[in-house]
Amino acid sequence: MMISQIDMNRVYNAMKTPNKLGFVLHGGDEAEIDCCSLFRVKDEWRMFYSRHPRSAPEETQGYETWMARSANLIKWEPMGPVLPQVFHGWDALQADGGIALLDPRWEGSYEPGTYNSRYWMTYFGNDLPGYEPDPLCIGVASATSLDGVWTRHPKPVLSWNDPDVRDFERKTLYKSFVIRDVDKSLGAEFIMYYNAKGMEFSIEKIGIAISDDMINWRRYGGGFVVESGLPDTAWHIAGDPQIIRFEDMWVMHFFVAHSFGGKPTGYDTFAVSRDLLNWTRWEGEPLISSSTPEDEVFAHKPFVVNWQGKVYHFYCAVGSKGRGLALATS
Repeated sequence: MMISQIDMNRVYNAMKTPNKLGFVLHGGDEAEIDCCSLFRVKDEWRMFYSRHPRSAPEETQGYETWMARSANLIKWEPMGPVLPQVFHGWDALQADGGIALLDPRWEGSYEPGTYNSRYWMTYFGNDLPGYEPDPLCIGVASATSLDGVWTRHPKPVLSWNDPDVRDFERKTLYKSFVIRDVDKSLGAEFIMYYNAKGMEFSIEKIGIAISDDMINWRRYGGGFVVESGLPDTAWHIAGDPQIIRFEDMWVMHFFVAHSFGGKPTGYDTFAVSRDLLNWTRWEGEPLISSSTPEDEVFAHKPFVVNWQGKVYHFYCAVGSKGRGLALATS
């Protein structure tokens, strides 16, 4: 089910953000900042993001999920960890989480929904030190309050060694995004999109899993649904999906990274669907790409909101000042 070029152009024109404002969160010499997701709590914006400390001993280095707050989407104040390292269990050292069940409408409330009177997030993690060490699995956590304590499910909900694992995800599973589909278009109320790789050589693609209860997940389909479109002769990634409801279409923001031409690069783009399963990838100019010293290596890992008629595109910038969260606007 292809999307017309007219519709693809309409999405691009609605969501492009040419004005870069620079970093909104940066860890300085203390930590690398990465992977954000945004939501609203009453009259305030919140952000989950990952923090990877530089100063921790090598044997305990790993992702924690932190939260920040903002009144205007531009100035952000860190509030501390919500999924800290716990030093035991399958996710002892790594826990990189994002909000689930967010209102997906392009001009929506950006408030997260609840299920069984609890808020939810999904995260990827493991018990190994380092930066995204293989193999990573996906877990879930929930809380009765967005400012409360997040309780982790004791086991991964999706793993590289599950019986129904597909070829593209046999090595490691990464970032996930969960929406609620009351129409059960794919046969279940909850749909998860996530990127994964099937071999040590970094080729990542995006697949689907579905659930009836946010805990028990099953793969949907026999393979991936979105990829970078590049050949497998060098590493390439399609990752960090975010799903938005725009008019009568679904839009998936994601990033592409690759090393073709001898220099690594990463940028944000999108795909469009009408049925949540068949996606048409945008082939035009990226929504965000490298153009400043701050993002000269990668300008990637999108999270996009439309608030009061203005588009805010948050992304991970990697360049002369290390890794942090940057912002571009319409």
